[in-house]
Amino acid sequence: MPFVHLVIALALVEFFLFGVAVARARARYNIPAPATTGNEVFERYFRVQMNTLEQLVIFVPAVLLFARYVNAYVAAALGVVFLIGRAVYFRGYVRSAAGRHIGFILTAVPNLALLIGAVIGAVVALGARP
Repeated sequence: MPFVHLVIALALVEFFLFGVAVARARARYNIPAPATTGNEVFERYFRVQMNTLEQLVIFVPAVLLFARYVNAYVAAALGVVFLIGRAVYFRGYVRSAAGRHIGFILTAVPNLALLIGAVIGAVVALGARP
């Protein structure tokens, strides 16, 4: 499980760095808090951060459950794909809204695999109870 925990920690670091990028974009494009609109580029930075938060709500419990019921090494590997996907999503989306698709797929597929594996693993574990 240490690999899974490391991947989760890296996902949280990545999210923190996205927050820093949003703060910098807020200053660069003169968007005073609490506004979240007013400049298209700033709005893309902000959407990356919010979409990452939305994905983390699925990712963190799913990767832990998958690791518990299926396989920790596979969970960690899927987590690495998730991390790469988020970075690709960030770079693509900040450049243009149309550039977010590959990164989104690299995030959604591991999340879906982790979620399905977690549910199946938990159901199998229920059936294996004496």
